[in-house]
Amino acid sequence: MTEVIEIKRSAVNANSTEAGPNQVQSVVRAMKIMNCIAEVEDGIHLMELALRVGLAASTTHRLLTSLQQGRYVRFDAERRLWYMGVQAFINGTAFANTRDIATLARPHLRELMKQSDETVNLAVEDRGEMIFLLQVECRHLVRALAGPGARTPIYCSASGKAILAAMNDGQLNKILQRIRLHRLTPRTITTPAALHRELREVRQLGYAIDNEEHSMGVRCVGAAIYNEHREVFAAVSISGLASRIPDEKLVELGALVKARAQLITAEIGGRQPEIATG
Repeated sequence: MTEVIEIKRSAVNANSTEAGPNQVQSVVRAMKIMNCIAEVEDGIHLMELALRVGLAASTTHRLLTSLQQGRYVRFDAERRLWYMGVQAFINGTAFANTRDIATLARPHLRELMKQSDETVNLAVEDRGEMIFLLQVECRHLVRALAGPGARTPIYCSASGKAILAAMNDGQLNKILQRIRLHRLTPRTITTPAALHRELREVRQLGYAIDNEEHSMGVRCVGAAIYNEHREVFAAVSISGLASRIPDEKLVELGALVKARAQLITAEIGGRQPEIATG
């Protein structure tokens, strides 16, 4: 009988302009050009763009002209700079409007469950709590579950601490003013100073750990997912019995969940922050 413990892109290579066996070279090169322009907020000159994408200036200009006709890029004749065009914005908005984090993340959660052999969760923050949107259960007879719709305090869950660590000081202080750090287990963090120390470590590692802080006998590891503005958007976590997750395995699971969170970030069109907060 199963025992449950309840707890409250195929992408184009960015470094290559050459097409793969099933890709059209001109399309691959055009996407590379658009990606490069998108990374430069103040516009870019033709020669610099050609150098960055590894193409001849004449080839780059020909592709830019085609993209310009479709309004995917625009040219400032006075400053001789190229920028992203309005059609790229329209297409991006259409994607954002139809983006479903649970649907896009589900295949990644399944793969992460196979890699870790533990239950995997997707959660978002809401008013100082974490809401679970999706869960992929492991195959163990005894496993940790927090089904869709379940809520847990943000300060004592791996996904919650991953999200807190990714916030800026203003966002973090606003959350901490709203919540009380209640003790749920002997391991629960109950002071702001201790929580801040923990979050500094999370930023260094790239993942957070719930060491039986919410439920005794359960350990979790979580990492943040970011949107297109490099803002924290959600978190993915691995949950399992403490008896199956000794200290040495926490490092292994941390690397897995961190890598998978980065893949989900890319899947939803997000971008990793350049510098960790604090």
